[in-house]
Amino acid sequence: MADLIVKAAVKDELDDMNVASDFYAALDDEVEELLADAARRAESNDRKTVQPRDL
Repeated sequence: MADLIVKAAVKDELDDMNVASDFYAALDDEVEELLADAARRAESNDRKTVQPRDL
């Protein structure tokens, strides 16, 4: 899957914190899993639209 996060936005959000280079890949994996779970939840409720409640 493509990169789901924007590194510059993550860095901006973390303000003055340093960010390890492998953090971005780990965060991207977490986001990918979160999206897959939300999609499964929507499908299990017979919907094709992912909604905030699926998170």
